[in-house]
Amino acid sequence: MEAQQVTPGSIANPVKFGGQDYVALLDACVKSGSLFSDPTFAPDQSSIGMPNDPDPKKEIKWLRPKEISANAVFVEDTTCTTDICQGQLGDCWLLAALSCLTMHPNLFVKVVPPNQSLTESYAGIFHFMFWQYGEWVEVVVDDRLPVREGRLLFSYSCTRNEYWSALVEKAYAKLIGSYGSLKGGNISEAMEDFTGGIAYSLPVSSHTPRVMWKALSAALSRGSLLSCFIQASNYREIGTVTAEGLVKGHAYAITDTDTVKNPDGEALLLRLRNPWGFVEYSGPWSDKSKDWDDVDAAEKKRIELKKSEDGEFWMNVEDFTRLFDTVELCSVNPEPIVDGETPDSPAAPTSAWTLSSHKGSWVSGSTAGGSRSYRRSFWKNPQFQLVLAEQDKEEEDDDEDEDEEMTPEEKMVAEKQKKKAKQCTVLVELLQKDRRKRNKINFLHIAFHIYRVRENVLSFGLCLDQSFFSNQHPVGRSGKYQPLRAVWRKVRLDPGNYVILASTYRPNVPAEFFLRVFSKTGNNLGTQDFTCSTGFLMVMSMPPVLPEDRKRVQKTFDEVAGPDDKLNAKEFMKLVNSVLDKDYQLPLETCRQLIFGEETGGRSSLTREQTEPVLASLRSLQSIFFKFDQDSSGTMSPFELSLALQAAGVQCDGHVIQLLWERFGSGELHLPFHGFVACVSRLRKLFGISTHTHKHLGVLYFVAGYDIVFVCVPSPQPCLNQRATQRSKA
Repeated sequence: MEAQQVTPGSIANPVKFGGQDYVALLDACVKSGSLFSDPTFAPDQSSIGMPNDPDPKKEIKWLRPKEISANAVFVEDTTCTTDICQGQLGDCWLLAALSCLTMHPNLFVKVVPPNQSLTESYAGIFHFMFWQYGEWVEVVVDDRLPVREGRLLFSYSCTRNEYWSALVEKAYAKLIGSYGSLKGGNISEAMEDFTGGIAYSLPVSSHTPRVMWKALSAALSRGSLLSCFIQASNYREIGTVTAEGLVKGHAYAITDTDTVKNPDGEALLLRLRNPWGFVEYSGPWSDKSKDWDDVDAAEKKRIELKKSEDGEFWMNVEDFTRLFDTVELCSVNPEPIVDGETPDSPAAPTSAWTLSSHKGSWVSGSTAGGSRSYRRSFWKNPQFQLVLAEQDKEEEDDDEDEDEEMTPEEKMVAEKQKKKAKQCTVLVELLQKDRRKRNKINFLHIAFHIYRVRENVLSFGLCLDQSFFSNQHPVGRSGKYQPLRAVWRKVRLDPGNYVILASTYRPNVPAEFFLRVFSKTGNNLGTQDFTCSTGFLMVMSMPPVLPEDRKRVQKTFDEVAGPDDKLNAKEFMKLVNSVLDKDYQLPLETCRQLIFGEETGGRSSLTREQTEPVLASLRSLQSIFFKFDQDSSGTMSPFELSLALQAAGVQCDGHVIQLLWERFGSGELHLPFHGFVACVSRLRKLFGISTHTHKHLGVLYFVAGYDIVFVCVPSPQPCLNQRATQRSKA
């Protein structure tokens, strides 16, 4: 029997970060009897990612656990929240998520693979798993850790002998770029990277204390990761300690909920943990509170009450909802999110979910179109087709007698319920990739919009152009643009065809992103980047020659043409610039390109018959350039180029526009008139080469390197996803 193939990027077959294979490296170290030294994350300041302290007493040394503590172990007994204490790095968001992870053994072993030790088969090498934009990634590290004055510089364990949390922190720092890259962040990032789930925020004020307690209890029982924080009103408030011993702008892990009996009845409690490992809550039900005096000893033992300064404490839900602002949850399954987190209702059976995902990018001048405020470029953003099918349900017999007995109001309610039952529940999440670089977080303001489209638009490859997005309103959106790694929204949509458009707030900001769509019904996500086949038909049809231009050409030839009755490049340039607006003069090199675009037999000169249509074409291109140079800058943006080419009869997909811009705009964000002329001239030449033999309509389709590829079709009918039949080198 053949072994079943394991999906690349899964937990069973993770992506090897930096190409490093843990098993192979471990075997090599064991055979050679040497300890692993990671060349890709060196023990120096580049891995720290922060300025070096000039004080020689604070010099950082990189030591292995056994060099720090003689009793060093990877895991001591069991993993728990007190294994994680924050060091001299502002990564409470990461460590709070790691504390939450310890409460879920089935999730923990995905991130921290078992059978790793500082004694058995020890070779100074460890490996960990993190979810990264649709894939699980295996990160290998050596166990050299930064130490200052004999103590770990960053994460450590309360016992000082346990090192698994410090090594997880190092592996994550390597994945992101450096330790400095971990300073400051949203706990939802780490939650998603530890689980592959969906993180979302829940305002504490959105529920009554009792309902909030039930919701959090239900979420914990489903394996969700939970944390919370107090919103700081300004930067200076971050890190300040309140009268109750709570830190503002600081991430706390919610690790458990429980109830205890007391003289007043039943107390609904939550257990929280400060990743610092100290500075605890001092209010009711805290470690030293007298509220515990009235609780039975067996109860205190059952909930494992510890009256020690370890950062962990209990508090009642009434005080929690009064003191905290936001709860962050990460659900491994979309079910509780889309069902609205209704704690008082019985748990609904888990539905089958379809997941579609896509990796994309915003490219300056091509696909980075910005928000809807930028109408001329918004439509150029990456578009993704979403097809939703109606959910299959058993047909129920209609009871006509019962319908007749219903009031009009009851019938209206019943119709609404039937319509809602046919709708598809969809959860869309947009994540921007790799925005943590060294000691800097640079999240862009991102959002997505969902548009309903007619089926024939998608079937025949008609373009979703500027007019479509100007005249249509989205049926769903992620909300306002936010500088977060991920934005998401749950929507209910009728079965049909949709387009999801992902964008940054400002145009021409390059970045990469990951889009994933969960649906309870069948869905199909694909790139919506259509090529429309009106092609180059209008490029080949020349505008009529004006009488005044014909006279100008004849006069010029009579006065300056040589014995062969032709104009050379300089003479042609002088003629052209006498016709064009003074701000749109053509340089000599562009004039040479225009000449060689004609059938000249390899000579750099034009006849009278060739000059007249070229001059007419230049007048036409100048008027087009005027029209789409809407800011009168004398230059054209990449988005204006796309529209101008359409006006000239050239319809290109985004890949081709990007290539053309690299060719004729030199990668800049402003294209002068002579660049536009050179671009159209080259396209016309290529079209002539492609269609000279085939005598078909040429459609610019896609690019490979510097190849411009044409699809030749027998008639001007809409086409989509056809393969190239001829390739012409530009």
